[in-house]
Amino acid sequence: MALDRLKQPVEGLIHHSDRGIQYCCKEYVKLLQDNSIAISMTENGDPLENALAERINGIVKGEYLDCYEVNSIQEANELLSQVVNLYNQERPHMSIGNKTPEEIHQTNQKTDRLWKNYYPKNRTLVNQ
Repeated sequence: MALDRLKQPVEGLIHHSDRGIQYCCKEYVKLLQDNSIAISMTENGDPLENALAERINGIVKGEYLDCYEVNSIQEANELLSQVVNLYNQERPHMSIGNKTPEEIHQTNQKTDRLWKNYYPKNRTLVNQ
């Protein structure tokens, strides 16, 4: 659907996914290759491996992008740039003591881990 909506090819696209069968099938890989889209997948097939990216994508889409209609790649790039700046510079994060990532990064503050780690202590990797 995304490719159908493009009016012209876009250079430098990367499709990142987990190793779901729908993303590994010949037809899907061929579609990406035919459109010069680089393929990126998680390393080990561990569903927790992609959790951080999924969380950030969910926040960006749910808190910011659902309110806008984007009609071009340029509009998408501009809006996403604004959203990333807002996310990093103005949005307080409970996991870092209600500070912004920018505050923590600029001051090299050490923070207590205020988030839950869902990885088991002795995890087994799939498809080593």
